[in-house]
Amino acid sequence: MDSLALIAVISIVMAGLTTGFGTMGPALAEGRAVATALTALAQQPDASATITRTLFVGLAMIESTAIYCFVVSMILIFANPFWNLAIAQVAGN
Repeated sequence: MDSLALIAVISIVMAGLTTGFGTMGPALAEGRAVATALTALAQQPDASATITRTLFVGLAMIESTAIYCFVVSMILIFANPFWNLAIAQVAGN
């Protein structure tokens, strides 16, 4: 296996791991946040506006982590700087 194939394999595997772990963590956190918010709403129905607003802000922040992981995985696949460096070295530049 030459160095270009090795870089491609490592990039694809790392993109898969990044996407996998990057979606598992936020999914678990969002589920826990919603469960906690529903418990709080059941105990304090008068504070529903505040709890709901705080829940949506928290969910947006949690979801941004998944989006960052997706962006990193896309960079690893489509704009990997190591890939460009290896191609330049093979081309003799």
